[in-house]
Amino acid sequence: AMRSTRLRILTQFNALPQGVKFLVDLRADLLRYATQDPALRSLDRELESRLGAWFDVGFLELQRITWNSPATLLEKLIEYEAVHEIRSWNDLKNRLDSDRRCYAFFHPRMPMEPLIFVEVALVDRLADNVQALLDEHAPVFDAQRATTAIFYSISNTQAGLRGVSFGNFLLKRVVDDLKRDYPRLVSFATLSPLPTFCRWAEKNPEAWRKAFTPADLERIGRHLPADTLPPASASDLQGVLADSRWSQDPRLTRALQHGLLRLAARYLMTTAKGGRPYDPVARFHLGNGARIERLNYLADTSARGQKQSYGLMVNYLYDPDTIESNVEAFSRSGEIAAAAAIRRSARD
Repeated sequence: AMRSTRLRILTQFNALPQGVKFLVDLRADLLRYATQDPALRSLDRELESRLGAWFDVGFLELQRITWNSPATLLEKLIEYEAVHEIRSWNDLKNRLDSDRRCYAFFHPRMPMEPLIFVEVALVDRLADNVQALLDEHAPVFDAQRATTAIFYSISNTQAGLRGVSFGNFLLKRVVDDLKRDYPRLVSFATLSPLPTFCRWAEKNPEAWRKAFTPADLERIGRHLPADTLPPASASDLQGVLADSRWSQDPRLTRALQHGLLRLAARYLMTTAKGGRPYDPVARFHLGNGARIERLNYLADTSARGQKQSYGLMVNYLYDPDTIESNVEAFSRSGEIAAAAAIRRSARD
C-alpha cells in the first residue's frame, strides 16, 4: 500500500526492448521541468531510484573502444565528448591509436550506448599541455615504454542518469586493465580542466590581492600592450586576461605566471557550502582518492580553456598506496589531499 503505483508501471518498461533507454531519455526531459513542479520532483525521485538499481555497477560491462568498433559507436563518441571536442575523424583516429586507449561502461539493455567513457594517453611523464597531447601530427609513442597513464577526458553521456554515479568504478577497472597489459606503468594521473576557476575568481577580488604582489603588478604593467592601462589593483587584471592577446606575449605570460598559479592553488584548496571543494572536477577526483599533484600553466590555450581557467590545467595523481586513506579522510572531514607545492602556493 505504501509503494507508489507509478513504480510498478516504470518497472514494466525494463522488459521492453528499448524500455530502459526510453526511461533514461524520459528522465532527461523531466529534469528540465522538475524544479517548477513538486509532482514532477516526486516522479524524478522515483525514476532516479529505479535507474540507480538497474544501473548498479555490477550490471555494467567495461569495453575498450577502438578504431575498428562500429561506426555508429564512434559517431556517439564524437557526439558525447564533453571535455575536449573531437574535431574530425582524423582527430578521433589519433585518440584511438596504439599509444591511446578509450574505455566505456555499457548496460546490457543499452548495448550501443556508452554510459561514461574515459580517454587515456600512454606516455613517459606527467602531461602538461593538452594541445601537445592531442596533436594529430605528433609521432606515435611506443606504448610498451610507457610509465604513465594520463586520463585526459572523462565524459558522462546520459543526462537522464544524473545522480547515478559509476565514474569511480570506471577508473578502478581501467587502471586494473592497463596494469595487466602494461606492467611498466607506475603512475596514473589526469590532465584535468578547472571548469569554474574564472567564475570563482571573478567573485573573489580578495583572492587576487593575495595572489599578486605590488611587484607583480608593476612587472605586468611594463609588458602590457600600448593601448592597455596598467592595473591599479590586482582585481584590474581580470580586464587584462579578458583580452586573449595576453597569452601570445611571452614576456607578459611570464609576468602573470606566478600570480595565476597562486590564485589557482588557492581556488583548488577553497571549499564551498558543505565543506567540499568549489571545483566540480576536484570533488570527483578527490572523492575517488586522488591528490592534487601539479598545476600546469598555459596547458589549454583553446578559447574554451582561456574562458574557463585562463588556460590552466591540473594533474590529479592516483597513488595506489594512498587512495584508500585519501578517500576516508575526504569523506570523513573533507580533507583535501594535495602536494606540498600546491599547499605552499595556496598559503603564499
